[in-house]
Amino acid sequence: MRKTLATGLVALAASPAFAGGIERNPQSMAILFQQGNYVEFGIAHARPRVSGTINLPPAPGPSGNITRRFTTGSFAFKGDINEKLSYALILDQPFGADTLYPLGTTLGGSVGKVDNTMLTGVVRYKFDGGFSAYAGLRSSWTSGSVSLPFAGGYTMSTNRDQAWGYLLGVAYEMPEIALRVALTYNSKIKHSFTANENIFPLPTTFDTNLPESVNLEFQTGVAEDTLVFGSVRWVNWKDFTIQPTAYNNFISTTPLVSYDRNSVTYTLGVGRRFNENWSGQVSVAHDTGNGSVTGNLGPVGKRNTLGLGVSYTMDAMTISAGVQYSRLGGVTTRPPVNSQFGSNSVIGAGIRIGYRF
Repeated sequence: MRKTLATGLVALAASPAFAGGIERNPQSMAILFQQGNYVEFGIAHARPRVSGTINLPPAPGPSGNITRRFTTGSFAFKGDINEKLSYALILDQPFGADTLYPLGTTLGGSVGKVDNTMLTGVVRYKFDGGFSAYAGLRSSWTSGSVSLPFAGGYTMSTNRDQAWGYLLGVAYEMPEIALRVALTYNSKIKHSFTANENIFPLPTTFDTNLPESVNLEFQTGVAEDTLVFGSVRWVNWKDFTIQPTAYNNFISTTPLVSYDRNSVTYTLGVGRRFNENWSGQVSVAHDTGNGSVTGNLGPVGKRNTLGLGVSYTMDAMTISAGVQYSRLGGVTTRPPVNSQFGSNSVIGAGIRIGYRF
């Protein structure tokens, strides 16, 4: 098994995720296992389509497409300190939401938006026998806004809050067969927002936790120039709630956003090296979703995904591109709206450019 196959394929997952909750990036630690010093830039774009039937009296009707296209960017750098110690810096946008109910529908003009940027610094130490451990800090910048014309014209916007979290991980490698198993725990990140709510004359405050998660990533060579890879990712979405103070006191005790179930995403794929320059992959994924009942600002159920990727390596540079197509399962939204959404989809594509030095 050639090392170039294993290292070349880790960049192929260039497409944006559309998984449970408001997740757009699975926060992989694959960058830590690149050979030597390595820098990478990435950009991805997704076009979701989520529509259904709104059952809110007195005028039930179609919702139209309530999701907007979005683009995410990323930067990552991995460096070696010595034979035992290495480190990585990752700047990305793992969470986000952008929901808009079209004008002319029952919920027309309803908006929900979350913006997030994350900076992660992590250090890895290699033990003898193929084992290693790593740990790091994560700095998160998050803001959000909501507009609900059907709820008395309620609006809310927050400041851009900064908060901290951490990660811990262990890994085992057998380079001669391109085997690697890595387990990563990401802590929750507690944001304390200051909000402007139009139904209250003074700023209010509320807390929201970006959820903790556990990633199990693996890969192994199964034949000459052929690699099997996959992952299992658990996210504690039951701990993620958006419940502004004035909204909770004067409009509804039901949170603006909450989830009944945690999500698990399963991914399995095969990568193949065609020649000295070209590699490709195909993968499938299943996300369990967050239950059959959701909030009205993010009505997405289970997800089944097919992904394709290709990578071109020339000397120290690797250019990787990927595309994903997902079918989104049906859900019912919470009272009093009780809408039905189903048979929806999202298509995403992305490109990454990596350079080794």
